[in-house]
Amino acid sequence: MNAFLDFTEPERYELFETPTWESDRREFFRIAGAGLAVALLVCRDAGAQRRGGRGGGGPREIAAWLHVGEDSKITVYTGKVEIGQNIRTSLAQAVAEELRVPFDAVRLVMADTAVTPDDGGTAGSRSTPQTASQLHRVAAAAREVLIDLAAERAKLDRGSLTVADGKVSGPGGKPSYTFGQLTEGKKLAKAVAANAPTTPPAKWTVAGRSAPKADGRAFVTGAHQYASDVRREGMLFGKVMRPPAFHAKLTAFNVNRDEVPPEVRVIRDGEFIATVAPTAHAAAKAIDAIKTKWQTVPQVSAADLFKHLKEKARAGGGGGFGGRGGRGGGNAGSVEAGLKAADKTVTATYTVAYIAHVPLEPRAAVAEWIDGKLTVWTGTQMPFRVRSELARAFNMPEDKVRVVVPDMGSGYGGKHSGEVAVEAARLAKAVGKPVKLVWTREEEFTWAYFRPAGVIDINAGAKADGALTAWEAHNYNSGGSALATPYAVPNRRTEFHATDSPLRQGSYRALASTANIFARESVMDELAHALGLDALDFRLKNLRNDRLRAVLETAAKRFGWGKEKPAAGRGFGLACGTEKGSYVASVAEVEVAKSQVRVVRVVTAFECGAVVNPDHLRNQVEGAAVMGLGGALFERIDFKDGKVLNASLTDYRVPRFRDVPILEAVLVDRKDLPSEGAGETPIVAVAPAVGNAIFAATGQRLRSLPMTPDGLGS
Repeated sequence: MNAFLDFTEPERYELFETPTWESDRREFFRIAGAGLAVALLVCRDAGAQRRGGRGGGGPREIAAWLHVGEDSKITVYTGKVEIGQNIRTSLAQAVAEELRVPFDAVRLVMADTAVTPDDGGTAGSRSTPQTASQLHRVAAAAREVLIDLAAERAKLDRGSLTVADGKVSGPGGKPSYTFGQLTEGKKLAKAVAANAPTTPPAKWTVAGRSAPKADGRAFVTGAHQYASDVRREGMLFGKVMRPPAFHAKLTAFNVNRDEVPPEVRVIRDGEFIATVAPTAHAAAKAIDAIKTKWQTVPQVSAADLFKHLKEKARAGGGGGFGGRGGRGGGNAGSVEAGLKAADKTVTATYTVAYIAHVPLEPRAAVAEWIDGKLTVWTGTQMPFRVRSELARAFNMPEDKVRVVVPDMGSGYGGKHSGEVAVEAARLAKAVGKPVKLVWTREEEFTWAYFRPAGVIDINAGAKADGALTAWEAHNYNSGGSALATPYAVPNRRTEFHATDSPLRQGSYRALASTANIFARESVMDELAHALGLDALDFRLKNLRNDRLRAVLETAAKRFGWGKEKPAAGRGFGLACGTEKGSYVASVAEVEVAKSQVRVVRVVTAFECGAVVNPDHLRNQVEGAAVMGLGGALFERIDFKDGKVLNASLTDYRVPRFRDVPILEAVLVDRKDLPSEGAGETPIVAVAPAVGNAIFAATGQRLRSLPMTPDGLGS
């Protein structure tokens, strides 16, 4: 039977030792017994992932995703990146579930454009709903092929065979064939059927349970290699000169050769100036010997930011970056009539500052040119997008560019682009040797992109009994994600307005929903207070979404909402929201003393369909809560005339151990629903819950994020 491709050796894959291009991914294979060559279709179509289907885009053949070696070792290929979210573990669990093996029997090769499929990058919380579901189908299809092979070999009805522990066995365990004996190391050529018989979540035995972090020992012992650890033979180190301000123009350039050692190369290509040296220290020191003059231009500063965003806004519903994730919508009725019918109304403006992603690992890349082909090892969430950037930058075909991503130290949406990869490749090409380039923390704070700042205007009204009558929301710049209200309201209008952003901006964990849910859930509290209603009761009265009601009620119950009043100087607050197909509610307790706010406790209930790995999901929820505290209370980019003024961890405040409250993550496991992503949604309810708790403690409504960068009332 033509179940596999006639290729006798499994891929050999060494992350840092591969000297040239991976040769095992050939374009043509010979089908066993057919005597004719056919193309292995690898349709790297990220657009197909976005267009529809939980399976996403990418190849349709088993062989492109999964290989069983002659030694029965199972190797899985995915373009996804491990950035601390433990997707390497949960994807292995998906495959192990269908092949009936322990999860640690599955080895993942990830994010290498030479050998892995393009399944859409690591963004948008899509790894679980799309790639994991695709791997469930791939592994299920592989399992069925293995059963067919065993049935043919044993001359038995396939219905009498069972799969367990890496073997296919007949009645009573005989005959029994290992996976490797059945495949003989050849590649499975069958297509993955859309209706491959996957295991329903209610019957999971490997997925759905807590499993330890794959390769965890390497991370905790320091054995793991990040992009900044990569070394190549003859490698040099680069350093790029940065302008003194955004949009500055170079007007003069001079190198004092007496101060530059002969082994240091100075590279100039227009306004791109850099040094390459045997050590990183020498490269950085040589930059100081380069004398430049720059012409700067007046620019918008932080003090005028929100006024600028409103003044430069374009018509509602506009495009641009900020529209990513939705533009509001769901409009109905007449807001004007709804406001007239209301017994109480609230008109409020909320603002959010630019904030930085602050990944543990700043951008880093090692670039190497061999025989006209470029290989770059770098930390990015989008290896195939970065490959395209490199190909465009050097006017070369994409098949001559390879991007390899070691498991990296976080991204939070901040590593979608390939600036450092392009810079390293420019330097490597100029000197004819491999070059490593690692951004400093200051460069990461200044030259990476930021979470968009924004202004959110809301007009809302409700009847005395708590029924919402009108809701109008306008977001300026930060985006339309989660701008439309999930509450039942007959008269509603929501619009996103693109505008001119003074700073470079891009994706951030949960996109604009952090801003829009902060504004919405704060206004819901304002209305509840104006009506004299309990904040929980008011929300529940206007909620028709059962999944959102469930997390809200679960969080409130675990917290003990309504059972006792807070002590003097303390306040309770709650908030809820939905984003990326998941649902979350947070309840916070804060303490205010001498104008300082301390978050005492945060309870978060989270539902993302069927839970894949409970321990790792709790880690995601708790990590999101801590990160959310930073944006809620003190994170902000301060800038003036094109210069970032707080470009260091000394000046830019992120949550510290002393800021971490008691965290309780309550998982609502829905085995009856498909699994959704969990990397983003848990962050969205933290800021409004804390803000509402601050109001309960002090009577002071804080409408700007961060709320207390320098203490209450700042």
